Amino acid sequence: MEFREIVTFMEVAQLKSFSRAAEKLGYSQAAVTIQIKHLEQELGARLFDRIGKQVTLTHQGLVFTEHAGRLITDMARARTALSEPSELSGRLCIGTIESICATIFPDLLKEYHRLYPRVSVSIVTGSPDKLLDMMNCNALDIVYFLDKKMYDPKWVKALEVPDRVIFVTSADSPLANASISLEEMIRQPLILTEKDASYRLLLEQHLASLELDIHPFLEIGNTEFIVRLLRDNQGVSFLPEFTVRQDIENGRLVPVHVPGFTMRIWKQIVYHKDKWVSREMEAFLLLAAQSEPHG
Repeated sequence: MEFREIVTFMEVAQLKSFSRAAEKLGYSQAAVTIQIKHLEQELGARLFDRIGKQVTLTHQGLVFTEHAGRLITDMARARTALSEPSELSGRLCIGTIESICATIFPDLLKEYHRLYPRVSVSIVTGSPDKLLDMMNCNALDIVYFLDKKMYDPKWVKALEVPDRVIFVTSADSPLANASISLEEMIRQPLILTEKDASYRLLLEQHLASLELDIHPFLEIGNTEFIVRLLRDNQGVSFLPEFTVRQDIENGRLVPVHVPGFTMRIWKQIVYHKDKWVSREMEAFLLLAAQSEPHG
Protein backbone atom coordinates (compact mmCIF):
# COMPACT_ATOMS: atom_id res chain seq x y z
CA MET A 1 0.00 0.00 0.00
CA GLU A 2 1.47 3.34 -1.08
CA PHE A 3 0.76 6.66 0.58
CA ARG A 4 -0.17 8.24 -2.77
CA GLU A 5 -2.92 5.63 -3.14
CA ILE A 6 -4.43 6.78 0.15
CA VAL A 7 -4.30 10.41 -1.04
CA THR A 8 -5.96 9.41 -4.31
CA PHE A 9 -8.65 7.49 -2.42
CA MET A 10 -9.50 10.54 -0.30
CA GLU A 11 -9.72 12.80 -3.36
CA VAL A 12 -12.09 10.38 -5.13
CA ALA A 13 -14.16 10.10 -1.94
CA GLN A 14 -14.44 13.89 -1.56
CA LEU A 15 -15.03 14.69 -5.24
CA LYS A 16 -17.16 11.57 -5.94
CA SER A 17 -15.46 11.33 -9.31
CA PHE A 18 -12.46 9.45 -10.69
CA SER A 19 -12.02 11.97 -13.52
CA ARG A 20 -12.12 15.06 -11.27
CA ALA A 21 -9.72 13.44 -8.80
CA ALA A 22 -7.36 12.59 -11.67
CA GLU A 23 -7.50 16.18 -12.92
CA LYS A 24 -6.83 17.62 -9.46
CA LEU A 25 -3.92 15.25 -8.76
CA GLY A 26 -2.38 15.49 -12.22
CA TYR A 27 -2.90 11.81 -13.06
CA SER A 28 -4.66 10.11 -15.95
CA GLN A 29 -8.03 8.61 -15.09
CA ALA A 30 -6.58 5.16 -15.82
CA ALA A 31 -3.83 5.76 -13.23
CA VAL A 32 -6.42 6.67 -10.60
CA THR A 33 -8.43 3.53 -11.40
CA ILE A 34 -5.30 1.35 -11.07
CA GLN A 35 -4.37 2.94 -7.72
CA ILE A 36 -7.86 2.39 -6.29
CA LYS A 37 -7.96 -1.22 -7.52
CA HIS A 38 -4.56 -1.89 -5.96
CA LEU A 39 -5.71 -0.34 -2.68
CA GLU A 40 -8.86 -2.47 -2.70
CA GLN A 41 -6.76 -5.59 -3.29
CA GLU A 42 -4.43 -4.66 -0.41
CA LEU A 43 -7.34 -4.07 1.95
CA GLY A 44 -9.42 -6.97 0.70
CA ALA A 45 -12.47 -4.72 0.50
CA ARG A 46 -14.43 -2.87 -2.15
CA LEU A 47 -14.17 0.85 -1.42
CA PHE A 48 -16.42 2.35 -4.10
CA ASP A 49 -19.56 1.46 -5.96
CA ARG A 50 -19.40 2.58 -9.58
CA ILE A 51 -22.82 2.66 -11.25
CA GLY A 52 -22.74 4.56 -14.52
CA LYS A 53 -21.08 7.88 -13.80
CA GLN A 54 -22.00 7.75 -10.11
CA VAL A 55 -19.18 7.01 -7.66
CA THR A 56 -20.20 6.39 -4.04
CA LEU A 57 -18.42 5.00 -1.01
CA THR A 58 -19.32 1.51 0.17
CA HIS A 59 -19.71 0.87 3.90
CA GLN A 60 -16.09 -0.39 3.97
CA GLY A 61 -15.01 2.71 2.06
CA LEU A 62 -16.73 4.96 4.56
CA VAL A 63 -14.96 3.20 7.44
CA PHE A 64 -11.62 3.53 5.66
CA THR A 65 -12.04 7.31 5.15
CA GLU A 66 -11.65 7.86 8.90
CA HIS A 67 -8.36 5.95 9.02
CA ALA A 68 -7.11 7.43 5.72
CA GLY A 69 -7.85 10.95 6.95
CA ARG A 70 -5.81 10.36 10.11
CA LEU A 71 -2.92 8.92 8.08
CA ILE A 72 -2.84 11.98 5.81
CA THR A 73 -3.02 14.33 8.81
CA ASP A 74 -0.20 12.49 10.58
CA MET A 75 1.96 12.64 7.45
CA ALA A 76 1.34 16.39 7.12
CA ARG A 77 2.36 16.87 10.75
CA ALA A 78 5.51 14.83 10.24
CA ARG A 79 6.49 16.81 7.16
CA THR A 80 5.85 20.10 8.95
CA ALA A 81 7.89 19.02 11.98
CA LEU A 82 10.81 17.93 9.79
CA SER A 83 10.94 20.90 7.45
CA GLU A 84 9.32 23.83 9.19
CA PRO A 85 10.52 27.13 7.69
CA SER A 86 11.22 30.00 10.04
CA GLU A 87 8.74 32.24 8.18
CA LEU A 88 5.12 31.36 7.41
CA SER A 89 4.64 31.08 3.67
CA GLY A 90 1.71 28.76 2.98
CA ARG A 91 -1.85 29.30 1.83
CA LEU A 92 -4.95 30.01 3.92
CA CYS A 93 -8.55 29.70 2.66
CA ILE A 94 -11.12 31.45 4.84
CA GLY A 95 -14.89 31.55 4.46
CA THR A 96 -16.90 34.36 6.00
CA ILE A 97 -20.15 36.28 5.71
CA GLU A 98 -20.32 39.65 4.00
CA SER A 99 -20.83 41.77 7.14
CA ILE A 100 -17.72 40.34 8.83
CA CYS A 101 -15.73 40.65 5.60
CA ALA A 102 -16.67 44.34 5.29
CA THR A 103 -16.06 45.36 8.91
CA ILE A 104 -13.73 43.01 10.78
CA PHE A 105 -11.55 41.62 8.01
CA PRO A 106 -9.94 44.82 6.63
CA ASP A 107 -7.99 45.53 9.85
CA LEU A 108 -7.57 41.84 10.74
CA LEU A 109 -6.09 40.89 7.36
CA LYS A 110 -3.99 44.05 7.20
CA GLU A 111 -2.34 43.04 10.49
CA TYR A 112 -2.05 39.40 9.41
CA HIS A 113 -0.30 40.44 6.20
CA ARG A 114 2.03 42.76 8.13
CA LEU A 115 3.05 39.88 10.40
CA TYR A 116 3.12 37.15 7.73
CA PRO A 117 3.66 38.81 4.33
CA ARG A 118 4.46 35.54 2.52
CA VAL A 119 1.17 33.82 3.38
CA SER A 120 -1.35 33.77 0.52
CA VAL A 121 -4.90 34.34 1.81
CA SER A 122 -8.06 33.51 -0.13
CA ILE A 123 -11.47 34.78 1.07
CA VAL A 124 -14.83 33.29 0.10
CA THR A 125 -18.07 35.01 1.18
CA GLY A 126 -21.49 33.41 1.41
CA SER A 127 -24.20 32.26 3.79
CA PRO A 128 -23.13 30.27 6.87
CA ASP A 129 -24.76 27.10 5.49
CA LYS A 130 -22.89 27.34 2.20
CA LEU A 131 -19.56 28.07 3.89
CA LEU A 132 -19.91 25.27 6.43
CA ASP A 133 -20.71 22.82 3.62
CA MET A 134 -17.53 23.94 1.84
CA MET A 135 -15.50 23.49 5.03
CA ASN A 136 -16.90 19.99 5.50
CA CYS A 137 -15.71 19.19 1.95
CA ASN A 138 -12.23 20.60 2.78
CA ALA A 139 -12.68 23.50 0.34
CA LEU A 140 -12.11 25.98 3.20
CA ASP A 141 -9.67 25.88 6.12
CA ILE A 142 -11.68 28.09 8.48
CA VAL A 143 -15.17 29.57 8.60
CA TYR A 144 -15.81 32.85 10.45
CA PHE A 145 -19.54 33.43 10.64
CA LEU A 146 -22.35 35.06 12.58
CA ASP A 147 -25.36 33.09 13.82
CA LYS A 148 -27.07 31.65 16.86
CA LYS A 149 -24.75 29.28 18.76
CA MET A 150 -24.06 26.34 16.48
CA TYR A 151 -22.37 23.03 17.27
CA ASP A 152 -21.42 19.97 15.27
CA PRO A 153 -19.34 16.97 16.38
CA LYS A 154 -17.29 17.37 13.18
CA TRP A 155 -16.14 20.88 14.14
CA VAL A 156 -13.65 22.50 16.48
CA LYS A 157 -14.87 25.90 17.68
CA ALA A 158 -11.97 28.34 17.98
CA LEU A 159 -13.98 31.47 18.81
CA GLU A 160 -17.43 32.28 20.18
CA VAL A 161 -18.15 35.93 21.02
CA PRO A 162 -21.63 37.40 21.62
CA ASP A 163 -22.86 40.61 20.00
CA ARG A 164 -26.19 42.43 19.81
CA VAL A 165 -28.27 43.00 16.69
CA ILE A 166 -29.92 46.43 16.79
CA PHE A 167 -32.22 48.72 14.86
CA VAL A 168 -30.17 51.70 13.74
CA THR A 169 -30.76 54.91 11.81
CA SER A 170 -29.19 58.28 10.98
CA ALA A 171 -28.57 60.78 13.78
CA ASP A 172 -30.67 63.21 11.67
CA SER A 173 -33.66 60.86 11.51
CA PRO A 174 -36.88 61.68 13.44
CA LEU A 175 -36.41 58.25 15.01
CA ALA A 176 -32.97 59.12 16.41
CA ASN A 177 -32.86 58.07 20.06
CA ALA A 178 -36.58 57.33 19.90
CA SER A 179 -38.34 54.45 21.60
CA ILE A 180 -40.99 52.74 19.45
CA SER A 181 -42.83 49.44 19.52
CA LEU A 182 -41.87 46.54 17.31
CA GLU A 183 -45.21 46.91 15.48
CA GLU A 184 -44.34 50.55 14.68
CA MET A 185 -40.78 49.63 13.72
CA ILE A 186 -41.78 47.17 11.00
CA ARG A 187 -43.85 49.94 9.37
CA GLN A 188 -40.74 52.11 8.94
CA PRO A 189 -38.77 52.26 5.65
CA LEU A 190 -36.50 49.32 6.42
CA ILE A 191 -33.29 48.44 4.62
CA LEU A 192 -32.45 44.82 5.33
CA THR A 193 -29.87 42.26 4.40
CA GLU A 194 -30.92 39.39 2.16
CA LYS A 195 -33.10 36.61 3.54
CA ASP A 196 -30.22 34.13 3.94
CA ALA A 197 -28.43 36.42 6.44
CA SER A 198 -28.61 34.73 9.84
CA TYR A 199 -29.80 37.76 11.81
CA ARG A 200 -32.47 38.56 9.20
CA LEU A 201 -33.78 35.00 9.59
CA LEU A 202 -33.79 35.32 13.38
CA LEU A 203 -35.75 38.58 13.15
CA GLU A 204 -38.33 37.05 10.82
CA GLN A 205 -38.70 34.00 13.07
CA HIS A 206 -39.32 36.26 16.07
CA LEU A 207 -41.88 38.31 14.14
CA ALA A 208 -43.61 35.15 12.93
CA SER A 209 -43.97 34.01 16.56
CA LEU A 210 -45.89 37.27 17.15
CA GLU A 211 -47.89 36.81 13.93
CA LEU A 212 -46.15 39.84 12.41
CA ASP A 213 -44.58 40.21 8.99
CA ILE A 214 -41.97 42.53 7.58
CA HIS A 215 -41.77 44.19 4.15
CA PRO A 216 -38.50 46.12 3.69
CA PHE A 217 -38.31 48.78 1.01
CA LEU A 218 -34.83 47.54 0.10
CA GLU A 219 -33.00 44.21 0.44
CA ILE A 220 -29.29 43.98 -0.33
CA GLY A 221 -26.45 41.70 0.79
CA ASN A 222 -23.85 44.47 1.02
CA THR A 223 -23.65 45.72 4.62
CA GLU A 224 -21.33 48.57 3.67
CA PHE A 225 -23.91 49.88 1.18
CA ILE A 226 -26.65 49.72 3.83
CA VAL A 227 -24.52 51.75 6.25
CA ARG A 228 -23.89 54.39 3.56
CA LEU A 229 -27.65 54.75 3.00
CA LEU A 230 -28.23 55.09 6.74
CA ARG A 231 -25.62 57.85 6.94
CA ASP A 232 -27.59 59.69 4.23
CA ASN A 233 -30.73 59.43 6.38
CA GLN A 234 -32.35 56.79 4.19
CA GLY A 235 -34.44 54.60 6.45
CA VAL A 236 -33.73 52.19 9.30
CA SER A 237 -31.80 48.93 9.32
CA PHE A 238 -31.30 45.91 11.57
CA LEU A 239 -27.61 45.11 11.88
CA PRO A 240 -25.05 43.53 14.22
CA GLU A 241 -23.77 46.24 16.53
CA PHE A 242 -20.13 45.64 15.56
CA THR A 243 -20.90 46.67 11.96
CA VAL A 244 -22.04 50.17 13.02
CA ARG A 245 -20.18 50.67 16.31
CA GLN A 246 -17.74 53.21 14.86
CA ASP A 247 -20.55 55.24 13.26
CA ILE A 248 -22.47 55.25 16.56
CA GLU A 249 -19.38 56.35 18.48
CA ASN A 250 -18.71 59.25 16.09
CA GLY A 251 -22.35 60.34 16.17
CA ARG A 252 -23.37 59.62 12.58
CA LEU A 253 -25.76 56.78 13.46
CA VAL A 254 -27.90 56.06 16.52
CA PRO A 255 -29.71 52.98 17.84
CA VAL A 256 -33.51 52.95 17.89
CA HIS A 257 -34.81 51.47 21.14
CA VAL A 258 -37.61 48.90 20.85
CA PRO A 259 -38.92 48.13 24.36
CA GLY A 260 -39.01 44.44 25.21
CA PHE A 261 -36.99 43.45 22.15
CA THR A 262 -33.38 42.30 22.30
CA MET A 263 -31.49 39.96 20.03
CA ARG A 264 -28.11 38.40 20.60
CA ILE A 265 -25.98 36.66 18.02
CA TRP A 266 -22.54 35.05 18.13
CA LYS A 267 -19.41 35.58 16.10
CA GLN A 268 -17.98 32.09 15.66
CA ILE A 269 -14.88 30.57 14.08
CA VAL A 270 -14.81 26.85 13.34
CA TYR A 271 -12.69 24.34 11.47
CA HIS A 272 -13.09 20.63 10.79
CA LYS A 273 -11.90 18.35 13.58
CA ASP A 274 -9.91 16.25 11.09
CA LYS A 275 -8.22 19.30 9.59
CA TRP A 276 -4.47 19.55 10.11
CA VAL A 277 -4.02 22.95 11.81
CA SER A 278 -1.16 24.54 9.90
CA ARG A 279 0.93 27.31 11.44
CA GLU A 280 -0.82 29.71 9.06
CA MET A 281 -4.21 28.67 10.47
CA GLU A 282 -2.93 28.80 14.03
CA ALA A 283 -1.59 32.33 13.55
CA PHE A 284 -4.88 33.56 12.08
CA LEU A 285 -6.96 32.01 14.87
CA LEU A 286 -4.77 33.64 17.51
CA LEU A 287 -4.90 37.05 15.82
CA ALA A 288 -8.69 36.85 15.36
CA ALA A 289 -9.15 36.09 19.07
CA GLN A 290 -6.80 38.92 20.06
CA SER A 291 -8.67 41.39 17.82
CA GLU A 292 -11.88 40.92 19.81
CA PRO A 293 -12.51 43.59 22.48
CA HIS A 294 -12.31 40.90 25.17
CA GLY A 295 -9.97 38.53 23.22
